[in-house]
Amino acid sequence: MPETMTGPVADLGATLMHEHVFGLSPEILWNWPDIPEGWDLETRAREAAAKLDALKAEGIDSIVDLTVVGLGRYTPAVRRVAELTSVNIVAATGLYTYDALPPYFGNRGPGSLFGGRDRLAEFFVRDITTGIGRTGVKAGMLKCASDHLGMTPGCERVFRAVAEAHLETGVPITTHSAQPGGLEQQRLLASLGVDLSRVVIGHAGDSTDLAYLEELLAAGSYLGMDRFGIETISPFEDRVAVVAALCERGHADRLVLSHDSYCFNDRFDADVVRRRHPNYHLLHVSRDVLPALRERGVTEEQIHQMLVGNPRRIL
Repeated sequence: MPETMTGPVADLGATLMHEHVFGLSPEILWNWPDIPEGWDLETRAREAAAKLDALKAEGIDSIVDLTVVGLGRYTPAVRRVAELTSVNIVAATGLYTYDALPPYFGNRGPGSLFGGRDRLAEFFVRDITTGIGRTGVKAGMLKCASDHLGMTPGCERVFRAVAEAHLETGVPITTHSAQPGGLEQQRLLASLGVDLSRVVIGHAGDSTDLAYLEELLAAGSYLGMDRFGIETISPFEDRVAVVAALCERGHADRLVLSHDSYCFNDRFDADVVRRRHPNYHLLHVSRDVLPALRERGVTEEQIHQMLVGNPRRIL
């Protein structure tokens, strides 16, 4: 059964596969606690739970929280949110960087200044099998990233560690990608023995290049159509049109939907985000995207596949 913040569940139901509860900057919050976007765990947890309750009212039962090390993961806070809402929250492990590793890992392991063993995979496996920190919450997803810089040495170390942890535990992998980097990610993971049908290429929906997307699909991976609401990268109409086109071509069984949104994120000015991205919130898929897909001929069976069937198979 899939692991969640409150333990394993038999069925996750309708699931958004790439979201975040909290994105935090611990050193800022520790040192300047009085800033407007400051941190009070109980207050922020209740705000987040209210947003997830609204999501539940729209028919979504679960989210995968892909906040890992590098994005301010603080599992005790998210576990508190899980206690306050009926939405299931699946935790993730991994490390988020587009380039170099944080010094703790960058100064250890192969090719580093001090050498020694690489502890990344060890930490990821512990999160999955024992639990994150002292919370007892077990991660149900592995995450790695590469972006415009390509597969840097730091990124490659994370991908290799994620592959190792996946092969040891069977937990699925999701990536952060930028076109055409998903192909490079697939090649590396496949070379490490990963079955690409256990991989979600995240942010594939930023692309309108159907040939590129179908090349990713041909290798067996799922595609994350998971940034609905971030219209400065790709507008609403293009994102919907790409999903509809892929469904028409018979690929609904390899697509998952989401927003890549946060309940609270101190890394961006909330007022600016609301002005620039008015649809960047947890309810956009339910209220706007699904009706638009239906208008373009996407069937209820295909929508169910993307929201329920595919997440069930992945997780």
